[in-house]
Formats: sequence, C-alpha cells, structure tokens
Amino acid sequence: METLGFLMEGFAVALTPYNLMFALFGAFVGTLIGCLPGLGPANGVAILIPLAFTLGLPPETAMILLTAVYAGAMYGGRISSILLNIPGDEPAMMTCLDGYPMAQKGRAADALAISAVASFAGGLIGTIGLIMLAPILAKFALTFGPAEYFALFLLAFATLGGITGKNPMKTVIAATIGIMISTVGIDISTGTQRYTFGVLELYEGIDFILAIVGLFAISELLFFVESRVGGGREKINVGKLTLSFKELVSTIPTQLRGGVLGFIAGVLPGAGASLGSFISYTLEKQVLGKKGKFGEGDIRGVVAPEAGNNGASSGALVPMLTLGVPGSGTTAVLLAMLISLNITPGPLMFTQNADIVWGVIAALLIGNVMLLLLNIPLVGFFVKLLSVPPMYLLPIVTMVAFVGIYSISHSTFDLYFMVAFGVAGYFLRKLEIPLVPIILGLLLGPEMEKNLGHALILSDGSWSILWGSSLAVGLWVVAGLGLILPYVVGPLLRRRMNAAMKESPVSD
Repeated sequence: METLGFLMEGFAVALTPYNLMFALFGAFVGTLIGCLPGLGPANGVAILIPLAFTLGLPPETAMILLTAVYAGAMYGGRISSILLNIPGDEPAMMTCLDGYPMAQKGRAADALAISAVASFAGGLIGTIGLIMLAPILAKFALTFGPAEYFALFLLAFATLGGITGKNPMKTVIAATIGIMISTVGIDISTGTQRYTFGVLELYEGIDFILAIVGLFAISELLFFVESRVGGGREKINVGKLTLSFKELVSTIPTQLRGGVLGFIAGVLPGAGASLGSFISYTLEKQVLGKKGKFGEGDIRGVVAPEAGNNGASSGALVPMLTLGVPGSGTTAVLLAMLISLNITPGPLMFTQNADIVWGVIAALLIGNVMLLLLNIPLVGFFVKLLSVPPMYLLPIVTMVAFVGIYSISHSTFDLYFMVAFGVAGYFLRKLEIPLVPIILGLLLGPEMEKNLGHALILSDGSWSILWGSSLAVGLWVVAGLGLILPYVVGPLLRRRMNAAMKESPVSD
C-alpha cells in the first residue's frame, strides 16, 4: 500500500501538463534517434542533456524528458532493423532475423505494428517490475556502510565487461582513464591540487557533462560524418497493415515471456538489453520448436526480442536508482544527469527525492502508452526520416550540443574541452576502447575514493574492514564472478548471435 501511495504521488508529478509535454517530446525525439542506425539510446540521452540545462528544467522534468528519450530510442531501434536489416543499436540485432524477412514478404507494416505492441508490453512489464523491486532493494541498501559501498562500486567496475562486450584489457584501460580524470582538481580532504597544471578552470575538476556530451555526442557526429556523408537512403515501401486480431492475441504469451526475461536481464549489472533480447528470442525458439519458422519471417521472432530489450531497459533502472550503480551504458548517462542536478542516486533517494523517483517511474508508464500511440500512426514519418540526407541532420544535433553546453557555464573553455573529449572519443573508438567505462570511472571514482577513505578512518587504517562483514564478502564474491563470467559467457553469446544472423536467409 505504501508503494501504491508513492506511485500515486508520482502520477501527480508526471501528469502535470508541463511534464506531460516534455514526456511526449522526449518519446518522439527518442524514437527519431532510435530509428537512425548507430546512434542508440546512450547517444540520444547524451545529446539531449544540454537541452535540459538550456531550458532550465526542474530536476523531475529533466529526468522525465531523458527517460522518455531512453524509452523512445529503445522503441525506434526496431524500425531500421525491420526495413533495412540494419539494427538501430545492438539490442535490436535479433529483431533483424525475422523482421526483415517479414518486410521482404510485403509485411513491413505488420512487423512494425507488432513490434510496437511488443515493445509496449515489454516496457510495461519492466516498469511494473521496477515498481515492485526497487523499494525493496532500496531498503536493503540502507544497511550498507562505507566498506560495503566500496565493494559495491568495485562490483560495478567488475561487470563493465558485460555492459561493453569489449576486450577485457581495453575495458580496464578505459575504466582507469575515467578514474584518473575523476581525480583532477583539488582534493577535498587534503586541499592538494591534482593534475590541474595551473589551469584555473581545472581547480573544481572536470564537469562530467562535458565529458559525456563530448565522448558520446561529438564523437558520434565525427563517425557520422566519416561513414554516412552523402545522400539519403532509397525510399522504403512499408505497405498496408494486414495484421489480424487473432495473430495479435497469439503473441501474448511471447510478449509476457520476453518482458519478464528482459527485466531480469536488465536488473543484473552488466547484462543489459542485448542479453534480454537474445535470451527472449532463444527461449521462444526453443518453446515453439518446429511450430515456428524462425529466421523466415515468424511474427513471434519479432515480438520476443522487442519485448525482451524493452523489459531490460526498465530493469536497468533498478540498480541505478537504488544503488547508484548503472545497469547499462544509457543508465550511466542518466546517473551523470542526476549527479549534475545535485541528487545522489541510491537508497536515500527514495526518501529525500521521492517526487523525482516516483515521477520518473510514473512517467515511464505514461511514456509507454504515448510511444504505442505515436509509433503506429506515425511510423510512415519515422520511415521517411531514414531517407533524409545527413547534411540536414548534423547541423541540428551539433547546434543542440554546443548551445546546451555553453548555456551551462557561458565558458568558451568548456566548448573547447567538449570538442577535445569528442576528438579523444573518436580515436578511442577507432582503437575499440569502450567509452562507457570512462564515464563510469569519472562518475563513481570520487564516491569510491571517499568511501575507501571513510572505511579506513573507521578501522584506524586497517584494510581488513573492506571484507569485515558478510555483506561485504558477498559483494566481493559477486564482483569476482562479475569479472570472470562476462568474458566466458560474453564470447559465447556473441558467437551464438552471429551464428543466428548467418543462419537467417536474409543475413546478407
């Protein structure tokens, strides 16, 4: 009953005309971003962060806007997967397997419609799971001391391999870079200048919003220029909607299974939407067996991964809101936004900033309805966007990033710094060094250092306090498993995903 009361308060926040307007705007823009191959939800949220500061949005409105962009981008990723056989982001890879064959058979409109319904079901199931699980986990996290929080942050870094799916050594290098950047500025405990090199602007440290917009948005723009300059794509024929009510009803069990599996995958730090999409598709293929024609345009082969990746996107918010540990690359960007608004994610957030937490959760429920209503009638508009030449899109994205950053501090130094991060991000991506660990190191580094210091002060300098409780030991064990398993399971998962793509008759 207490949770229901908080949720009602959240609806009171989310249903104000002002917040509804930004939720609708975020859902629309997120879908636009999601349907453009390569951008994805993390870049979409990073691009919109400066806009939130430019408009001077209240914290709850800013978070509602960005979570709506997040949800919308997860919806939008399916459009290019179905129509072009090009996944909008990694979780949408599995949608290509049956979505594109459906389009080739003249059922593109049906594939787009049923994928929107499945995305809605997965997002709804994931949000309900978030409502039920988050308060319980938040109360449990109140028992954490500095030693337990240090172990928890270590767990976050240990599971980075699952989030990025990259080479272990490169992931470690990226996390180290992020932690090193987080130490720039004046040490609060000693007053010592660290890595400032006499530059006044560095005394207060490096603003992670600059780093995020530079590393994600500006580097993506550079890649966009390099790989997509030229005319738009050919016009795509969607066809007429012929989906029957019987077909829609027959996919309900698939939607439920996919949404639940996706949510579980999203809650696990380091698992994320890619795993949710894959296991939902794989399980459905095993459940149906010879009854299904997966890889040949089976409608349930579209429903399962879409329900899975949208369920996972809501599940990834659970560790971020309750523990301050992001469950995915996009939630790492959302975590940065919360910190920049002087809000500390974690168990106390559910009492100190309950209006923001429950407003965002209520907005997710409302946003899923908005997205369903947007995606079916406006799918023709989103399809046309795929044929717009990049020369018209790039200036808009660039303007939003630069104006937004300048509006925060009115400093040209920050603009230069943002561009520098963008160029650095471009070359790091060329070297296949992931960017998410850099952001996570930048965000969690100061808190990790602070909790380590507090733990050592409490123990009079004894390091044994770091594993002095059963909870801390449990977190260390899970961190160890989190460090090892992604590099055992991850390659196996990617091999199976690639094998499934090659087995598809239209993989070429």
